Amino acid sequence: MTEAIARAAGVPADLVRRAHQLGGSLPEVAQAALADPDRAAEALRAVTLRVGRPTRPMLAASAPDVAAALGKVSPAAVEWKIDGVRIQVHRHADQIRVWTRTLDDITARVPEITSAVQGLDATDVVLDGEAVALFPDGRPRPFQVTASRAATRTAPGTGDGDASLPLTPFFFDLLHLDGTDLIDERGEDRFARLTSIAPADLVIPRIVTADLAEAEAFFADAVARGHEGVVVKSLGNRYAAGRRGSEWIKVKPRHTLDLVILAAEWGHGRRRGWLSNLHLGARDPNGGFVMLGKTFKGMTDEMLAWQTERLLELETSREGIVVHVRPELVVEVAFDGLQASPRYPAGMALRFARIKGYRHDKRPVDADAIDTVRAIFAGASSA
Repeated sequence: MTEAIARAAGVPADLVRRAHQLGGSLPEVAQAALADPDRAAEALRAVTLRVGRPTRPMLAASAPDVAAALGKVSPAAVEWKIDGVRIQVHRHADQIRVWTRTLDDITARVPEITSAVQGLDATDVVLDGEAVALFPDGRPRPFQVTASRAATRTAPGTGDGDASLPLTPFFFDLLHLDGTDLIDERGEDRFARLTSIAPADLVIPRIVTADLAEAEAFFADAVARGHEGVVVKSLGNRYAAGRRGSEWIKVKPRHTLDLVILAAEWGHGRRRGWLSNLHLGARDPNGGFVMLGKTFKGMTDEMLAWQTERLLELETSREGIVVHVRPELVVEVAFDGLQASPRYPAGMALRFARIKGYRHDKRPVDADAIDTVRAIFAGASSA
């Protein structure tokens, strides 16, 4: 639709896209672009942030390690990457509203965040950040605890369990301040404005460096504190609302396990005719395998074709789209973490699992044991 509006108005698609990202309503953007053909570009540029109306957040690209990230952006700001809930907070005088990454309004659920923003030295602000549930020692609780707390409609301190846990905001960007939009300002200038109005305990920890050793040490410290990793940011970046650009780059530790394929599901769309979604299990020292989740990510077409043929040779039974197989194939699986899950017998599941490759050099008896996975989960849960 944005491309169609751009062609109809005779303006660059980026102008329409930016207006949509900032304005939110595509019909309103279309009306602005098409009302006066001679002033379409001017009308689209006039669509900007409005305090009280959420905009789509800027997103980060990924890099395998800090060195790769600094190879693209240097010198750079290196910030903690917190495994929390993305929040965008708008304040106009005493009116404060909080939205999530998907632009859901959670204001009524997070009075602790509105209270924190009420204390800022500003009248009108738009803030970008993360909210996370912390242990008493300041370490982050598992993501599921934070997500559950953000989803509950019970205010902290008024109920039991997750609902009684407050969320702590960490802000890392300032998009508007007292009548001035900052999205086109340099990233380092926006951050300086942020630190001028917010206390240090509400601002994401970060360093500015071009030194790899210093950046890697900061990354290691962030992970040791229980956080996901870091985000490496260009000092001069503009805020690209709703875009995943190369000026913000996230880096997370890489975890891998060697797991056994227990079953696979027939794919659909362009993967129709191939066994795609793999059911993955860890070895149980007492016999058998314990399922930890599924993934269809990380596979090339060549891999899909090969595994379909091989898994059909190992087929033992079918159930709907699921083909159960003899547990003979071992795959190396990369994942971002583990989460509690009642869906699987082990009570936990892989987060963002993807296949790195088949381990033809390993037998099922060489796969990682469920005790190894439980140790990883216990370490993350206590962090």
